[in-house]
Amino acid sequence: MPNQLGVGLLLIPLLFTVLVSPVHGQSSSGTDSVAVYTLEPLTVEGRIDDLTGLATSASVGFVGAQDLRLRPIARVGGLLEVVPGMILTQHSGSGKSNQMFVRGFNLDHGTDFSTRVEGMPVNLPTHAHGQGYTDLNFVIPELVDAIEYSLGTHHTEIGDFGSAGGAEMRLRRRLSRPIFSVSGGAYGQRRLVVASSIDVGESGSLLVGGEAQRYDGPWEVPEDVRKWSGMARYTRTSPTQTLSVMAMGYDNQWNASDQIPTRAVASGALDRYGQVDPTLGGSSSRYSLSAGWTRSTSSGSQHVDVYAVGYALDLFSNFTYLLDDPVDGDQIRQVDDGRVTWGANLGTLHPIEAGGLDHELSIGSQIRGDRADLMLARSRERADLEGIRVDDVTQWSVGVFSEWTTRWSASFRSVVGLRWDGYAFDVSSDLASNSGQETEAAVSPKLSLAWLVQPSMELYVSGGLGFHSNDARGVLTTFDPVTQAPVDPVDPIAGSWGGEFGARLSPVPGLVSTATAWAIDLESELVYVGDAGRVEPSAGSRRYGLTLANFYRFNQEWATDVDLSLTQARFRDVPVAESRIPGALERVLAMGVAREPIADGLFGSVRLRHFSAYPLNETGTVRAEPSSVLNAVFGIVRGNLRVGATLLNALDEEDSDIQYLYRSRLSGEPVGGFEDVHFHPYEPRRVQLTLSWGVGR
Repeated sequence: MPNQLGVGLLLIPLLFTVLVSPVHGQSSSGTDSVAVYTLEPLTVEGRIDDLTGLATSASVGFVGAQDLRLRPIARVGGLLEVVPGMILTQHSGSGKSNQMFVRGFNLDHGTDFSTRVEGMPVNLPTHAHGQGYTDLNFVIPELVDAIEYSLGTHHTEIGDFGSAGGAEMRLRRRLSRPIFSVSGGAYGQRRLVVASSIDVGESGSLLVGGEAQRYDGPWEVPEDVRKWSGMARYTRTSPTQTLSVMAMGYDNQWNASDQIPTRAVASGALDRYGQVDPTLGGSSSRYSLSAGWTRSTSSGSQHVDVYAVGYALDLFSNFTYLLDDPVDGDQIRQVDDGRVTWGANLGTLHPIEAGGLDHELSIGSQIRGDRADLMLARSRERADLEGIRVDDVTQWSVGVFSEWTTRWSASFRSVVGLRWDGYAFDVSSDLASNSGQETEAAVSPKLSLAWLVQPSMELYVSGGLGFHSNDARGVLTTFDPVTQAPVDPVDPIAGSWGGEFGARLSPVPGLVSTATAWAIDLESELVYVGDAGRVEPSAGSRRYGLTLANFYRFNQEWATDVDLSLTQARFRDVPVAESRIPGALERVLAMGVAREPIADGLFGSVRLRHFSAYPLNETGTVRAEPSSVLNAVFGIVRGNLRVGATLLNALDEEDSDIQYLYRSRLSGEPVGGFEDVHFHPYEPRRVQLTLSWGVGR
């Protein structure tokens, strides 16, 4: 357990707050809607088209189920691509967390983007595979009610892992009719979703749903995905209060399809969908119990979330093949065993009249504890050869924050925020010199100004500090577990600071456009290298860019959107010629058009996602190839029945999902191997047929 200083550090903020977590973004108890709790609930169907007078910046958005269900997605994480400029890819098997990119950040698996599901944090600190590991595979897409997103460092409710911003998924609380969906397609794809809700008493409802999925993919070594997810949620509502209790479960097993070296494919030694090490893969599970309570009246709002999550991961990877060990190979095993995460979010929001002006005061807190047994070992064909390190980690965090909103006039308002976060780390390692305890705290001021120039135009200026916590093992490590050489511990917290200028425009009915010019500095690009059991620091960085997001609803049936993100990312305080940040996307374009009939008729959606070439090394002399993919979904609705087809990679492009540059060695190659581009290919064109009942009605 943390030492007494650490416990005291975490308890002090509780003296200053009773309820936490501002509630300007809770989902309603109905379907296809988002409720924004200020003083009175505001419910909007589908996407909130106009946030004028509500949002604190141009980089805030809300997208409801009506728009989400028409997006053709290859993976659950693809739902987050509603965030302008965000890309989610995969470099391994379907059971692993996605690789994430936004605002010039190669987020790895989520290090600088905070993701929550119904108040539960998804990012996992001090994770076996990567800091802030964000695995959304437990979510059932048909039961997602809305996604709320906020980009930038100036959002007070976002704490750890929030330098680039954050998003929250809200799930359905009630269904107007049962849902049944069965689908099948190429490469052994099979999927079944069933969900229904019943009324319980006069004001309660119980929703129960589940998903089962199998998939092999085009790979020479079939993925053999065996996944199931389940959810049960009880909700009770009254005119002023909502109580929800939810249980979720998820289990998955898979064979990995890791990235492969370009040279092997070019020489014909390896098929594009081949695998150097055919024994890679893993298993993962997640079980949670959570509850939420919201009260919203004319005198203010209060909100409470409590949650407990059990999680496990057992992962086998091999990125360098025979570079380090020419006999047994470089396969590693990463285990995050029996992790338990528990916590609470508390919040209150009250109107105040003072000095002849209208104000709103929100006070909140987020309390969290994580305990995990972590192991890193060398392995061969999924059999352990030698342990690298074993750690028993306990980590506590508390965030306390407050916002003061003032409406200076009918057209001008300010939001001043302040956030305090405290951390306590406790690591018990198999190497005594890498064990110990540490505490740290960070203060993050925030400011946003909004000026309603005219009913169809609002301008914003925003700025603030943010951060991500670092892996507790790196914070306490003093000796490299592989070389036994002394190393310097890393700082517990990597700070960031950023600002943006934005505009929200509605020049014609149905059209909402936002333009944001932004910049973010990061104190250090610290990365935990899981296969070596250490943290590698690098220079600080600066990112700036322009994001344009446009959504136009032609009528009740037709809508289109076009998002463009331009970014430049550079290391600071290094020679200019060596300042490129590997993996930082420079240009991202996402666009689509969709039709959902009011009654019976044809439905459909076509979407294009493109990202340009990007640097793979610090000099920029090696760049990844650009990548584009066109996906579509189309079908017909008759009453509650929907028959449709999803077409993924419709143009059958042979592009790459992701590319890396590093050194590896294949069988027969000289000692030292070769530096090469390693890539994970898009899957070829494939069709998925779906028959569903009650979805979207």
